[in-house]
Amino acid sequence: MNTRHIGDVGVGAIGLGGMPMSIEGRPDEQRSIATIHAALDAGVTLIDTADAYHLYADDVGHNESLIARAVATFGGDTSDVLIATKGGHLRPGDGSWTKNGSPDYLKSACEASLKRLGVEAIGLYQFHRPDPTVPYADSIGAIRDLLDAGKIRLAGISNADPEQIRLANDILGGRLVSVQNQFSPAFRSSEPELTLCAELGIAFLPWSPLGGIGSAADLGSRFAVFAEVAKEYGVSPQQVCLAWLLAKAPVVVPIPGASRPETIRDSAAAADLELSAEHLARLDQPA
Repeated sequence: MNTRHIGDVGVGAIGLGGMPMSIEGRPDEQRSIATIHAALDAGVTLIDTADAYHLYADDVGHNESLIARAVATFGGDTSDVLIATKGGHLRPGDGSWTKNGSPDYLKSACEASLKRLGVEAIGLYQFHRPDPTVPYADSIGAIRDLLDAGKIRLAGISNADPEQIRLANDILGGRLVSVQNQFSPAFRSSEPELTLCAELGIAFLPWSPLGGIGSAADLGSRFAVFAEVAKEYGVSPQQVCLAWLLAKAPVVVPIPGASRPETIRDSAAAADLELSAEHLARLDQPA
């Protein structure tokens, strides 16, 4: 698999988003672990999670714990696997989402994630979502403190606009390594953030790149051009979508969610799919 970089860490061009294995509609644990193992077998070395990827109030961090177990039981070498998690977004257990960007909370959330992942330092820790009740600089200051204290190896942000990207990078002393924003055929408004990341050499991690849970399987029927191009190459519309994203900039590392081994295998194969300039231009046209 082609290699891209998050900071000074090389990762596969396609990552794995763990959310579908832990929220509504979660599969049984055996299938989830088989999915993570399939990802690792396919050369995926970036696994994205968050403490908020859970169902119930009493199973916070379900996805972090699941990923930790899966990586620990994989039979191959996992020394190059980068686990990225997030803090600052919460699920009270009733299906809703809330935010807490206070420095004290972020530091305590990081400590809890460290224990669930069973590591001395988190590979990549990301501020999950801006909290309108807390100055953004204060939240990023907490991430900086965690980085300086060696609790995290790399620092990132999620759901950020260009101004927040610049501010975060400044507060972190130029050590911001990733931005995770939504980007897909249906959601293209993060193009300015992607462009800025490419200019600054910061990894851009599109979340829900195939449209999100419940929509990824229908990508080809919702966006006919992706199905048309897929037919010409003899691959799935999902592979075409991921290859399209990869072609946008060398800093792009899509993180499609998966809950079955066959879907992550198909996604991982997109790293080796090169689309022509003509096809990319067609895919770039608004739906």
